Amino acid sequence: MALDAIQNFQQLVETALENHCTISEVVLEYEMESTEKSRVELLEQMLGNWRVMKNSVLEGMAKQEATMGGLVKGSASIVEAAIAAKRISEDRLSKTVLRALAVAELNASMGLIVAAPTAGSCGILPAVLVTAQEEKNYPDDKIVMSLFTAAGIGLVLAKNASIAGAEGGCQAECGSAASMAAGALTELAGGTVNQVAEAVALSLKNVLGLTCDPVGGLVEVPCIKRNSFLAVNAIVASDLALAGIRSVIPVDEVIGAMKETGELMPLALKETAQGGLAATPTGKVIGKKLQEETFEK
Repeated sequence: MALDAIQNFQQLVETALENHCTISEVVLEYEMESTEKSRVELLEQMLGNWRVMKNSVLEGMAKQEATMGGLVKGSASIVEAAIAAKRISEDRLSKTVLRALAVAELNASMGLIVAAPTAGSCGILPAVLVTAQEEKNYPDDKIVMSLFTAAGIGLVLAKNASIAGAEGGCQAECGSAASMAAGALTELAGGTVNQVAEAVALSLKNVLGLTCDPVGGLVEVPCIKRNSFLAVNAIVASDLALAGIRSVIPVDEVIGAMKETGELMPLALKETAQGGLAATPTGKVIGKKLQEETFEK
């Protein structure tokens, strides 16, 4: 199963099919060859990442203080209280939403998270997988393998498009994270190799053009709530793929479209805080206030 490099997603699919294995196995073998680490070492390393992810959910849920910029406070707790009061249903979407909010808020408070693939999109993958584990009682070793699937998707995206908001907009950050979560969840649920590819395509093509427009230049608004919305995107994409829905546009072409969209996107919409929500009247007021507070310090 020797791979000198992971070039595109179709290569992952074909390699997995040829070797009658999962995409996670292909990625794990590739990592063993490229890092010269043993299978045991890599599995232990990924298990460590998974433990940090799970802990970030717990810490984020327990956190009551406002974020560093003071723009967001206790969003996860608000959703949790609404579930407890039966104002909203206690289902996997609500649980995923509050967990994505919790981790994203923890990141904005300088807490320990796993960048997946970036800090700004860190809430999506753990929210989806923690909820899946709770619902289906998946053992940690299965979750760990699904994280290798997510890693492979991230590698392809980084190579053929971008995972940086400053380069490709938020489609490259939260969008990439959503497609990573969609693919990981689909394999975890027993989906075929091709269904994993469809989940990635379905997730990613529905975030094309998503801008990176942080108010005041902080990874708080709209970033934190965007994590929750894109976590739901991942679940929907996985459900559709598992049901047999296919993307008319193949996954690698969707990734190519994301790259082209990012290149066409004006600089003001790529993490500069000069466009989008950051340039609204309220966004400008918040930005000015944050600058004044920073100057005073």
